[in-house]
Amino acid sequence: MGFYIEHGDITKFKADAIVNAANTSLLGGGGVDGAIHRAAGPDLLKECRTLHGCRTGEAKITKGYRLPAKYVIHTPGPVWHGGSAGEDCLLASCYRNCLRIAEEYGCQSVAFPSISTGVYRFPLPMAAKIAAREITEFLKTSEKVKDVTMVCFDGTTKQAYENALKQVRI
Repeated sequence: MGFYIEHGDITKFKADAIVNAANTSLLGGGGVDGAIHRAAGPDLLKECRTLHGCRTGEAKITKGYRLPAKYVIHTPGPVWHGGSAGEDCLLASCYRNCLRIAEEYGCQSVAFPSISTGVYRFPLPMAAKIAAREITEFLKTSEKVKDVTMVCFDGTTKQAYENALKQVRI
């Protein structure tokens, strides 16, 4: 059982499920969302249309199609509005709901991107602390999910998650 942090491309990551930092429409977008939709192919968009969107902080699951992952768990993270609009609670909810769905679907391995830290402007150090806390707590009691990996697209992001994980483990 473990929590790992790696630099890489989540669309190439081999896990039972990868998480998509989606928008609320679930119909694709920029960043990680667009990359996942492109890599998975048009069938992902077709299935996402049947889900009728997803509220911020919640999560929905689809097949992985052309991805190495069996499933994609889509979660719209919060847009940063300065921290007074419950963004921290919504981001924590993204992680909890994704992990709950992964558990329900029998996934042993899950890979996350850094949710909300791109165009949604959530401060990276704060987002990393929330993710590290939620993932670590979940793994303590999980019956199915055994390995969670944060797949970071650059060194700055990877360092933020490594720092946050060290603080959680103290």
